[in-house]
Amino acid sequence: MNDQDRPTDTATEHLRRWRLVLGEEADNACGGLHAEDVAMDAALSALYDDESRHSLRRRGGSEGSSPHVARWLGDIRRFFPSPVVQVMQKDAFDRLNLHSMLLQPEMLENVQPDVDLVATLVSLSGVIPEKTKETARLVVRKVVDELMKQLEEPMRSAVSGALNRAVRNRRPRHAEIDWNRTIRANLRHWQRDYQTIIPETLIGFGRKSQRVQREIILCIDQSGSMAASVVYSSIFGAVMASMPAVKTHLVVFDTSVVDMTEQLDDPVELLFGVQLGGGTDINRAVGYCQTLIRDPRNTIMVLISDLYEGGVERNLLQRANDLVQSGVQVIALLALSNEGKPFYDKELAAKLAALGVPSFACTPDLFPGMMAAAIRKEDINLWAAQQGIVVPKG
Repeated sequence: MNDQDRPTDTATEHLRRWRLVLGEEADNACGGLHAEDVAMDAALSALYDDESRHSLRRRGGSEGSSPHVARWLGDIRRFFPSPVVQVMQKDAFDRLNLHSMLLQPEMLENVQPDVDLVATLVSLSGVIPEKTKETARLVVRKVVDELMKQLEEPMRSAVSGALNRAVRNRRPRHAEIDWNRTIRANLRHWQRDYQTIIPETLIGFGRKSQRVQREIILCIDQSGSMAASVVYSSIFGAVMASMPAVKTHLVVFDTSVVDMTEQLDDPVELLFGVQLGGGTDINRAVGYCQTLIRDPRNTIMVLISDLYEGGVERNLLQRANDLVQSGVQVIALLALSNEGKPFYDKELAAKLAALGVPSFACTPDLFPGMMAAAIRKEDINLWAAQQGIVVPKG
């Protein structure tokens, strides 16, 4: 629609918007729609009106109906901005049960790639037919590449910076001087007459080292509710795995445990190797991760789970306590997703917190900072509070 065709009066525009929200029954109260608005209204009705939704679902049930649904996907991309399209696609998959549509390449070519779509494709990976698999991989690759562009540099910078500062040296160059620690170490050399400190001892940040300074274990719950967390964890795991000073393990689990560390060089292949859904045995997964630990005091273990334990909770708590007492930094992320508002077992989170295992949800943009704080061995509860994150108390 051209700008001159669209009503410019504020009151009229408000009525137009309410008509689109309320649907056809609001015609008398809000007035009619312009030509392009009619097409937009039809796209909304196909998803949110009961009768139209039934029609779309019925047509979506056979292979011959795919062009109809594909056209609808194209319409919503034409009418709405990308964030709205992603919400409507998710609603369509949930409300209309259109998951079967994703098994057809012509459907995948019309959807808006996003994290939720990747999670859905991963969950369907075992039933995607051969003719669709390559298209599905291209869709997943596109999202993974976009996420890598967004997340790689913040992750790499945060971890590298924290590692460099974790090692101190006593003969630093000027640019390497840690002024806070240097001042504290030289307070006794305060010169009252000159109102200054004579820094007889210089303390600097460590220089880059190629040796492994930290081991990081990402232990990821692959139950269906953690799908987005699996996607983001795979991206971050791949970034950290490429850094020589960090040894990264990635372990996924449901009632069984699978070590995916060898697939970290290709996040797409890693994601298609994940089996989303099923039960949850956190105790077994943590037990496996214990076998990977060689240097407890330089190991960070991030358990990414909603903590709905299907295994033996008592044993899990004992393992968590053993890890903390040995010096391992253990963090429980209840979700690693854009929403950051998970459903989780509050009682188990509180029990873990009492053992010294902070439990909270984290958005992807905050994850690099959290890992940097862990590498510097800062108080993670304090770090979370500074970010405005609510942490369950023990």
